[in-house]
Amino acid sequence: MPETSPSLPSWLNRGMADLFPAGDPSDVDQSLAARLAAAEAEGRPLRVKLGIDPTGSNIHLGHSILFRKLRAFQDAGHTAVLIIGDFTARIGDPTGKSATRVQLSKNDVAVNASTYLRQLGQDQPKATALLDFETPGRLEVRYNSEWLEGMDLPAVIGLLGTGTVGQMLAKEDFSNRYSSGTPIALHEFLYPLLQGYDSVAVNADVELGGTDQKFNVAMGRDLQRHFGRGTQFGLLLPILVGLDGAQKMSKTLGNTVGLEDDPLSMYSKLEKVGDTAINDYVTLLTDLNVEALPENPREKQKAMALAVTATRHGMDAAAKAQLDAGNLVGGAGDASADVPEASLLAVNFPAKAFYLMSAVGICASSSEARRQIKGGAARLDGEKITDPNQEFAAAADLDGKVLQVGKKTFRRLTV
Repeated sequence: MPETSPSLPSWLNRGMADLFPAGDPSDVDQSLAARLAAAEAEGRPLRVKLGIDPTGSNIHLGHSILFRKLRAFQDAGHTAVLIIGDFTARIGDPTGKSATRVQLSKNDVAVNASTYLRQLGQDQPKATALLDFETPGRLEVRYNSEWLEGMDLPAVIGLLGTGTVGQMLAKEDFSNRYSSGTPIALHEFLYPLLQGYDSVAVNADVELGGTDQKFNVAMGRDLQRHFGRGTQFGLLLPILVGLDGAQKMSKTLGNTVGLEDDPLSMYSKLEKVGDTAINDYVTLLTDLNVEALPENPREKQKAMALAVTATRHGMDAAAKAQLDAGNLVGGAGDASADVPEASLLAVNFPAKAFYLMSAVGICASSSEARRQIKGGAARLDGEKITDPNQEFAAAADLDGKVLQVGKKTFRRLTV
């Protein structure tokens, strides 16, 4: 992470990977600190943009880094402008993609958008919500179809005229695909321009993005200048490493922690994060002081897992999850533990162990269940399951018992 600016507040500096421009400290168009000071003197909040394309249905902790920073701006009295890219999602952001994305239908995007807002805290108390939906003036939720869907062909041609093919091919993803002969559809070039135009439409002072979004954020600044508007600052945050400690958190890679994970699942996953990633998790997902954490790596893991779980579920639920995880991993099979339930109603008995684990959803397939059992990762009420073909006669024999895979996944079986 870069050296922090002494003129910016600590809540803004925390976790920041890049801020641009960073020029004359007295110029409101070159210094965010100067823009903040001017806004305070004028008694107006900054407008802080974050755009999300609802191309999926789940938000994970890796995504939450940007929303936490947006919430920090809200808590400091500024206006979060959350743009739901219901129009741009139909194209799909080409960033990080090695092929043209499948275009989504309008209905798919609408369904995904509603689940995103729920996960961000809509109709929830702000104490545990990721964003503050309650305080008047702190949040605008906008859909970019408002200004993009009605754009006529002359306007689209005018927008295309603000960029060049050279600019687009300078974008790493396009460059790699062009060099390798992988097709680039013409509509993909529109994506950076359309999402950049969002900044014009909402008069953004600041845009938040991941470090992989610099091209898109800079495009918004260029378009604001082209249309004679005040220009935004780009504030970029790091990409969170996933549970594997190696690659970015991604549902495709199966190394995520979901915002809607129950407390026990969330805590149990986070408690196993690798030593090298703990400090980043603390900095980006909590308000804890890294320097104040225990030096012992295991205790540091537990402190981080507790804090992150508490931000989503409250400290009481997080502390209960920590206690339950310790008992369950220790083989206690604690009947009082708050463990997510898995119904046995769809299981055909008698059932072999590998089939049972797949049928209740604790493993994605029977073959995965066999691998987990043979690898010694499967337990029932703390007792290791050693034979994939071990047979269970009836659902009543399993009712209330805890089925476990590894040290992170637990399900209480119910009838």
